[in-house]
Amino acid sequence: MTELVEPAAGPLGPAGGPAAAPGWCDRCGESVAAGPHEACAAARALEPPRWCAHCRRRMKVQVVPAGWSAVCVEHGEIRG
Repeated sequence: MTELVEPAAGPLGPAGGPAAAPGWCDRCGESVAAGPHEACAAARALEPPRWCAHCRRRMKVQVVPAGWSAVCVEHGEIRG
């Protein structure tokens, strides 16, 4: 299970409301609209995300025996 640790309210869109759906693949960093990402989805079953799905920044990822954490400097930390 993946949980968003920070920020609690989630990312905000340009008008201050909730942000739109993620536009980037969190494994390869390419646009979700560019095409199917079946290989990325299959790999994500075993791997942590490497790219922020909201801003396409490369995330700092730490893998430990109990799980993983990935930190985006703009959108905070997620754990799995």
